[in-house]
Amino acid sequence: MRSPRPAAVTPLPVAVVARIAGADLPAGADAVAVTGVSLDSRAVLPGDLYAALPGARAHGADFVGAAVASGACAVLTDPAGASRLGSVRLESDRPDVADTGSDGAAHGIPVLVVDDPRAVLGQVAAEVYGHPADDLRLVGITGTNGKTTTAYLVESGLRQLGVRTGLLGTVETRIGDRRVASARTTPEATDLHAILAVMREEGIEAVVMEVSSHALAQHRVDGARYEVAVFTNLSQDHLDFHADMADYFTAKAALFTPTRAGRGVVCLDDEWGRRLADRAEIPLLTLATHEPADWTLLPGVWPAFTLAGPDGASLALHCHLPGTFNVLNTATAALVLLELGFPARDVEAALAVEPVVPGRMELVPGGAQDPRCLVDYAHTPEAVDAALAALRPTTPGRLVVVLGAGGDRDRGKRLAMGAAAARWADDVVVTDDNPRSEDPAAIRAELLAGARSAQPPGGAGPGAGGRSLHTSTAGRAAHIARAVALARASGRPADNTVVVLGKGHETGQEIGGTVHPFDDRDALRAALADRPYRPEDPT
Repeated sequence: MRSPRPAAVTPLPVAVVARIAGADLPAGADAVAVTGVSLDSRAVLPGDLYAALPGARAHGADFVGAAVASGACAVLTDPAGASRLGSVRLESDRPDVADTGSDGAAHGIPVLVVDDPRAVLGQVAAEVYGHPADDLRLVGITGTNGKTTTAYLVESGLRQLGVRTGLLGTVETRIGDRRVASARTTPEATDLHAILAVMREEGIEAVVMEVSSHALAQHRVDGARYEVAVFTNLSQDHLDFHADMADYFTAKAALFTPTRAGRGVVCLDDEWGRRLADRAEIPLLTLATHEPADWTLLPGVWPAFTLAGPDGASLALHCHLPGTFNVLNTATAALVLLELGFPARDVEAALAVEPVVPGRMELVPGGAQDPRCLVDYAHTPEAVDAALAALRPTTPGRLVVVLGAGGDRDRGKRLAMGAAAARWADDVVVTDDNPRSEDPAAIRAELLAGARSAQPPGGAGPGAGGRSLHTSTAGRAAHIARAVALARASGRPADNTVVVLGKGHETGQEIGGTVHPFDDRDALRAALADRPYRPEDPT
C-alpha cells in the first residue's frame, strides 16, 4: 500500500542527501535529483531514493532491480546491501540505466553506503520533503495502553477548538476529513514525512500521533519534533521485540528528550510513569489519581469529574467512555490541550463533545431486550483487567467476555490475560485472535490455563450464577455467537454485558500467513440478528 505523497516537491540534489546521510558521493552523481523516498520497492515512484534496508527475512538490496524499474534514481543502503547489488538483475527496459554495476553505482544509479541507513533515513526524508514537521503542531502519544483513545480525544478536542487536524495511529491516518488505512501504529520515516508534507499542503495545523516503542527504537520518527509528548502507562507487551521491560521503557523514554519534544504530559499512576518523571529531560506536567502530581483527579461519580491543578486551578470534565482508565485518558487529553495554550474553559467545552473512538469500548447496539454488546482492543493483561473492571460495576447481571491472544507475539502475557478475564467475568469464552503461524489450540490452552488459575475454590464466580469457561475449534465468529447466546439465556438479558476483547477496530484475522476479512463488530451484529456471520457480506 502506497502512502500519500505531496503534490509538489522541490528536487533535492543527491549530493545534499549524501551529506545528510554521511555517505560518500559516487563520481558523476552530481546531476541526480531526488523527489521522494521509499523503503518499499513496490511503492517506488520516479525520482525516489530507494532505501534498501536489512530486514528480518530478506535484504532490501535484493529488490533494487524492481525499484530501478519503477524509477528509483538512487539507492541508500548498508555495506551488506552494497555487496549484494552486483548480483541483482534489472527488471526494466529503462534506456537510462544499465544492468551492470560499477564503483559507487548499481544499474547506472548512484549508491550511497552508510553503516546504519535506518538511523539517517528520518533526517533524509525530512530534508527531501522540506521539513514539514516544522510547520505543524505535533502531539506524540506513547504508552502501552490508552494511546489510541487519548489520540482521538485530543484530536476531537482540537477540532472543537477550530483547529484543522491530522491524525496518525493504529486505526487510521486522517488528513482533515480524508481517511487512509494505517499499515502500522507509527509509519516508517519515509512515509511519515511524506504524509506530513501532504498535511501541510492541505492546510492542516496540528497533527496528533501515536508513537510506538518500535517506532522510537527504529528511528521512524526521526526528523520530527513534538510540541507535546505524552506518556500514558507501561505494562507487559512487545517483549518479543524488546529484551525486557527496562528496554521497553528506555525506548518509550527516548520521546522525552529535547531533540524529540518540547514539553511533556506524564501520568504517574504506575511505576514507569514515576521513573519517567524523574529522568525526563524536558519540562513536564504530571497527572495522577493518588500520587502527588501537578494535576490530580478528585473523587467523583462517572461521567463527570474534576481535575485539580496548581494554585487552585481546576477543570470540570466529562468522560464519555466507561472506566477509570478512560477518565485518565480524558484528563490527559485536557492537559495536552492546556499545554498547547488553550484556555481552561475552552478545553472543558471541547472535551464535553462526545468523540468516536473506533474499537475502544465501542457499543454494538442490538434490540431493546438484548444484552449490552461492546468491542474493545484490550490485548494486554492490564488492559483486559481495566476493561472488565470498568464493565463489572455497570453490569447488573452476567458479564460475558470473549478473549483470544495473538500468535508469534509475547507469549508471557497469555496466562495473565486469561487470569484477568476470569477474575471479573462470569463467562469466559476463549477464542482465536490472530494466531498467525502458531497453533491456535496451543494459544487457547495457555489462556484457559490462566483463566483456571484464577478460578476460586468451588467455582464461584463474580455473579450469582457462578463462572463458566468455554472454548472449541469453531472459530472466532462462532465464539462471539456463543457469548451472545450465553448472555441471552441467563436472567434478564438486558442486564447482561458481552464484551469482545483483543481486535477492536481491526478488519482482518491473520491465520497461517493469510489475512482473512473479519470484524468483531460485524460478527456481533450478525449474532444479535441470529444470522451466520459471513465476512465477505456488505454491512
